Amino acid sequence: MIPATLRLSLIIAVLCYFVVILYFLKQKALNLKYTLLWLVAGLVMGILVAVPELLVKIIHIFGIQDNMNGLFIFAIGFIIMILLSLTSIASRQNRKIRTLTQELAILEKRVRDLEKKRTE
Repeated sequence: MIPATLRLSLIIAVLCYFVVILYFLKQKALNLKYTLLWLVAGLVMGILVAVPELLVKIIHIFGIQDNMNGLFIFAIGFIIMILLSLTSIASRQNRKIRTLTQELAILEKRVRDLEKKRTE
């Protein structure tokens, strides 16, 4: 189904993808829990490159007639899932930052009040 040269190129691309993800993890550019999301994405890509017939079977189970349409639908769905995951992570971080900022402001006010009492 997929020409051997294209399959080899895709396998090399997926391996490069894993190397980049692991490099980011080693450099601490990504946290481990977020890296797992990208590793799962790479694993799915690797399985679909190694066994492209699996994608065709899945597409036909869903009743999609054209393989390319099915590929695009699944790719867009997968991208949306990754975006939702990253959005939830960003929202959680935003809440933590807001809470820390408020706590810092309260602590600064207490320090100023204590300094004011001490100088009086």
